[in-house]
Amino acid sequence: MDGTLMQRPDQPAMLAALERLVATESPSSDKTRCDACADEIAKLFQQRLGVAAIRHRRPDAGDHLEIRIGEGSGPVVLLCHHDTVWPEGTLGRLPFHVQGDRVTGPGSYDMKAGIVEAAFALEHARPRRPVVVLSTSDEEIGSASSRGLIEETARQAVAVLVLEPAVTGGAIKTARKGIADFVLEVDGRAAHAGVEPEKGVSAIEELAHQVLALKKLARPALGTTINVGVVGGGTRPNVVAAHARAEIDVRFARASEAERVVAAIQGLQPNLEGARLRISGGIDRPPMERSPGVIRLAQLAQRLATDVGFTLSEMSTGGASDGNFTAAMGVPTLDGLGPDGGGAHADSEHLLVESWLQRTQLLRLLIEAL
Repeated sequence: MDGTLMQRPDQPAMLAALERLVATESPSSDKTRCDACADEIAKLFQQRLGVAAIRHRRPDAGDHLEIRIGEGSGPVVLLCHHDTVWPEGTLGRLPFHVQGDRVTGPGSYDMKAGIVEAAFALEHARPRRPVVVLSTSDEEIGSASSRGLIEETARQAVAVLVLEPAVTGGAIKTARKGIADFVLEVDGRAAHAGVEPEKGVSAIEELAHQVLALKKLARPALGTTINVGVVGGGTRPNVVAAHARAEIDVRFARASEAERVVAAIQGLQPNLEGARLRISGGIDRPPMERSPGVIRLAQLAQRLATDVGFTLSEMSTGGASDGNFTAAMGVPTLDGLGPDGGGAHADSEHLLVESWLQRTQLLRLLIEAL
């Protein structure tokens, strides 16, 4: 197929749709604003496809949207999220703006452009099986309220296509690290640091031992990293600290490494006599491993990209997405099908229009091929 002869997406209409979504700010923790953005997404799919969205209402978080095209089993699932990391009012200093091939605006790249891409790809697609689009409201804060819906929807799927943005440079994502989060609290015993320090048990000293022990658990060559990113403790310089606390971020590329590290952290023991440890937390997202199903899906996408007229590379990344959940279930999952660009979660957030149009064409072909 000659990519130059393929019908190109309606660029002005896509940009107008994206502007409406970006203008409807949707911080993850703001249910009212997330629900307003969900309203705009429902309108978009109604206008482009004539399909009403199913609304999964949540009293404790933003609502999730499900759009179903066609009937039957073995659907293709398009996975999106409409929440962003940006607080309300960010548009005041970072407005939606188009300059040449570059589009800026909070949440444009991560990942409202992917939602628009899904709608416009489906508008002209002729899928051979049902398609389900999910847009959730809490991906940026761990997907606590949407994980069950994501897994239930993906359970019978032939493939999951994640519309998160591409790696900067345009690569799709065929592997993602998993994440575990822990809080380590240390209880010691307070004492006067000058008069009778021997009667105290320093929680800060104990925490220092634990931080060094945690660092020894890392295996960077295998993709396992451990970061103690927040620490605190004590009350005054002249008091032996009775309490200390650390927040720990663990990343792993393999499920076996997740099991090893989680067991080790949960089994930590105090070094100082009289100190006590309290450990909470666990795995937030399993790793997305480069399985045979993922590889076959990536190879299909790469072949179809040549039909559109561009070369598609693949990469792994240390960040996680909702695709981690579906890949861990054994469902072939391909991530990073949104546009090229950069600056996710930063003031420099942007996407590249030509990449966006190409990937909309690619998504249409993928849906039809599956």
